[in-house]
Amino acid sequence: MLNGEKIIERPLRWAMVGGGRHGQVGYKHRTGALRDNTAFQLVAGAFDIDAERGKDFGINLGVDEKRLYPDYQTMFAEEAKREDGIEVVSIATPNGTHYEICKAALEADLHVICEKPLFFTSQEVLEIKELAEQKGKIIGVTYGFSGNQMLLQMRAMIEKGDIGDIRVVDLQYTHGFSANDDADKFSDAQKWRVDPKISGPSFVLGDLSTHTFYMSQLIMPKMKIKKLLCDRQSFIPSRAPLEDNAHVLMRYENGAVGTMWTSAINAGCMDGHRIRIVGSKASLEWWDSNPNELKYEVQGQPTQTLVRGMPYLDESCSADERLGALHSEGLSESWANIYLKFAIAIDAKNRGDEETLSNLVYPDINAGLDGVRWIENCVRSADNGAVWVDVSEVQESLSV
Repeated sequence: MLNGEKIIERPLRWAMVGGGRHGQVGYKHRTGALRDNTAFQLVAGAFDIDAERGKDFGINLGVDEKRLYPDYQTMFAEEAKREDGIEVVSIATPNGTHYEICKAALEADLHVICEKPLFFTSQEVLEIKELAEQKGKIIGVTYGFSGNQMLLQMRAMIEKGDIGDIRVVDLQYTHGFSANDDADKFSDAQKWRVDPKISGPSFVLGDLSTHTFYMSQLIMPKMKIKKLLCDRQSFIPSRAPLEDNAHVLMRYENGAVGTMWTSAINAGCMDGHRIRIVGSKASLEWWDSNPNELKYEVQGQPTQTLVRGMPYLDESCSADERLGALHSEGLSESWANIYLKFAIAIDAKNRGDEETLSNLVYPDINAGLDGVRWIENCVRSADNGAVWVDVSEVQESLSV
């Protein structure tokens, strides 16, 4: 169980690019990183494209005014001059800026934590992966839901054979907040998400389904997709060529089949984030709206509800426990769990501890690469008439 004691020798000196006052995601990063104040210390930032607004915001966060910068280039250069300069930076900016900021951070000898999807193409990810390896740095990807403990319980139960051979994978991440185009017109956070020059080749496939895809890979690390078929739509015509709804069919190497429905136009839906894994003996189901519970259905037996924090859970799940049974945890704790693992990974990398790195389950650069390839293959399938594509075929690039 986690209780806030230090797990690494000292907090990492941490900065943010983006994540300012008007962003949707910055507070989630700070909540995650600073939940265990023994892991990260926020010491600098370039929080906003508007330098004065970003400075004012940083002051209100308690950051030293002298370490609030107008842009990331200035921050990296000035912090490199300090003995107590930053060691790791989080990138919480629109998709189209990730690649250049990440590359600049690595060249400044910084570890990187980056929003998803990482970049526009797998070719860019492979280039950055090589640079990170040369520099000896960690790249973490903020798949923020993946720190929910009950996902590790699912992973452990599948590994132990509790549900038998996996036959069906049913994935869904939908909501109705973009059922009309109001947000496209009035929300800065939404405007860039439906602009292919900034968001990349997809809207909901990149913004929503990459979360669920990674979570499925976390739960079922041995399950590899062989082929997929994607059919995507732009029900709000102004969003074309980006999709606001998509259905994906999947065929796994072991013969299992899967589906993914991802949508921003599921009118009336507040939280349609669900994962169901059907095996030959039993099924497991997790809903984001009830993240502390896991439904376990054994054929011929009453349905069981496993509850977070209870002693019957696998120790890999209980290791991330924070508040105790019957005290609800949620997205903040999920982010805190992945940020703590980022800190452990960075510390291990700095010490050359490859054993810790090899045993640590967290969204790393390879998870980011898988997410970008997922988007590439979905777009390739959809744009060729919703055809089956072999996901092992690595595409060099996709036009945006």
